[in-house]
Amino acid sequence: MRRRQVPAVAVLVGLGALAGLAGCGNRPNNLETYYDDPAPAPGTSASVAPPSRVVDSPVVSSSAVPDPGRAEAALLSDSDVAEEGVAPGSGRVSGCLSGLAAGERKSVSWVYPSGSALTHEVTVYADRSGEDVVAGAHCAGVEVSLPPQPGVVVQRAWCEGSTCAVLVAKGNLVSALSVAASTPARAQDAARRLLPKVVAKLSG
Repeated sequence: MRRRQVPAVAVLVGLGALAGLAGCGNRPNNLETYYDDPAPAPGTSASVAPPSRVVDSPVVSSSAVPDPGRAEAALLSDSDVAEEGVAPGSGRVSGCLSGLAAGERKSVSWVYPSGSALTHEVTVYADRSGEDVVAGAHCAGVEVSLPPQPGVVVQRAWCEGSTCAVLVAKGNLVSALSVAASTPARAQDAARRLLPKVVAKLSG
C-alpha cells in the first residue's frame, strides 16, 4: 500500500508546481519592468518627484559683501594716538599704500606740530584674504623689520626717505599705517610705537 501512495504524492506536487508556473506566465521576464511598482488604483493619488536638474545660477552670500563697519571699528582713534601729540588732519595714505587692491576702505589722519603726517587706513575685502594683499604688495624704499606682533597673519614695513609704511593683515582685513616725519629715524620710531595699537584694533 505505501508503494502505491508515493507516486500519487509526487503527482500532486508536480501539479502544484505547474500551476505556479502558469500563474507567472502572464508577466514577461523583463528585468526592467519585473520589479516596477504596480500602478496606483483609480481614485488614489501618488506623488511623483520631478526630475532633479542642476542650474548654473550665481549664489549671493552675505559673507561676500564687505562690511564697512568692520573697517571703521579697526581704525585708530584720537585717544589711541594722543601720546603722539597730534591733531586731526586731512592727509591720506600715499605711496605704495595707495596702490593696494580696492576694497571697502576707511581712513583717518593726524598731523604733528612739526607738520609731519600720520595716516591710518583699514580695508576689508570680500573676495580675497588680507594675507594675499599684504604678501603681494610692492613698496618703494627699503623693507625694514619691526617687532612681530601676535594675532596677525602677516606684517611688512618699508621706509622711503623719511616716510615709513606698515601693513598688517588678519582675516580679510588689511591695516595700513603711514608716518611721514622730519627724519627716517623719527618715522620708524613712530611706526614702532603705534604698531601694537594698530594690531590691537585689528584684533578687536
